[in-house]
Amino acid sequence: MNRTHAFRIVSLSLLLAAGVFAAPANAQINISVTIAPPAVQHEMVPDIPPGHVWAPGYWGWNGDRYIWVRGRPILQREGYVWEPDRWEQRDRTYYRKQGYWKYDDHYKPVKEKKEKKPKKEKHHDDRGEHKGDKNRD
Repeated sequence: MNRTHAFRIVSLSLLLAAGVFAAPANAQINISVTIAPPAVQHEMVPDIPPGHVWAPGYWGWNGDRYIWVRGRPILQREGYVWEPDRWEQRDRTYYRKQGYWKYDDHYKPVKEKKEKKPKKEKHHDDRGEHKGDKNRD
């Protein structure tokens, strides 16, 4: 095997390996538990910065018990509403459903109003008559 061919094989292998590590991970972990989650805790919602919405807290599972994950402000997506994290029961098992952005069927984009240019005003004399009237006394 000549050096050029060997160099090409090694370079291609390195590029493929780099691509695998650089690719984003789109894995989703599904959690199922046979123990019902506790009741949702009440949280005081703080002042939310403009352009954000509140994602309420939820019970997470850490392997042997539930732990409370506090709510947090998240960046708003125009035209969508936040569906919070929750647990769903199917038969005797509870499945955690992660929060996600859901399209808002009632969303109406706000159109910016353009300012109208003011109309030119007619000039009137002191008596309130339009200048240039032919029927003046």
